[in-house]
Amino acid sequence: MITTPRRSAIKATGTAIALSFGLLLAGCGGMPTNRGLESLHQPVVERTNYTLDVATGPDGLSYSEQNRVTGWFEAMDLRYGDRIAIDDPQNSETTRSSVEALASRYGLMISDHAPVTAGYVNPGNARIVITRTTASVPGCPDWSKKSDVNLANATSSNFGCATNSNLAAMVANPEHLIKGADGGSDTVVMSSSKAIDNYRKATPSGNGGTTVKQTSSTAGAGN
Repeated sequence: MITTPRRSAIKATGTAIALSFGLLLAGCGGMPTNRGLESLHQPVVERTNYTLDVATGPDGLSYSEQNRVTGWFEAMDLRYGDRIAIDDPQNSETTRSSVEALASRYGLMISDHAPVTAGYVNPGNARIVITRTTASVPGCPDWSKKSDVNLANATSSNFGCATNSNLAAMVANPEHLIKGADGGSDTVVMSSSKAIDNYRKATPSGNGGTTVKQTSSTAGAGN
C-alpha cells in the first residue's frame, strides 16, 4: 500500500487530536472540583489539658506549693483564653482560694468543673488543670491542584487558606470559633460607651448649661 503525503498529514492530525484529548482528560483529575464559595479548608480547634498535682492542707496551699504553681503558670505562659480548674477530692474552699489568688494575677478565674484527666488524685493532693485551645488550618497552603485550566468553574485548591489561616492565628480565644462569646446584655461596645452615656445623661452645672467662669486681667495701671 502506498501512503500519499495527504493521507499521512490527515493521520498525523488525527493522532495529535487524540493526544490532546488524552492530555485534557488526564488533567481533569488535577483540577479543583469545589464549585461553591465555601472553602474546603476550615479552622480546626484542638483542646489540650495540662495538669499539676499539688499538696494541700488545712490552710490551702503552703508557700512552697504556691511558688511551684506560680513557676508553672509562668512556664506555661498563662494567657487569655486558657481555662483553669481544680480537681480536689476534698473540695476545699481554702485550696480554691489559694489558686484563685494566683490565677487572678493573670486576669483568669477558676472554672466550676474540672475536665477528666488521666490518673488518680492521691489523698491530700489536688490537681490543677490548665485547658488550652489552639486553632489551625491543616493542609494550608494547598497548591495540589492546577488552577490555570479549570473547566469545572471551581475555586482553586488554595481558596480560603489565607483568610482562614489568618483568622485562626489572630483569634484571641479559639473557643469562640466553635461558640461565640456570651457577653449577655453588657457587650464590649456597651461597656465602651458607658462613659459617653454618663456624660450625656449628667445634669449640667447650674441646671442651665455649663457655666464658664470669666476672668479678666489688667496689664498695668498705666495701660
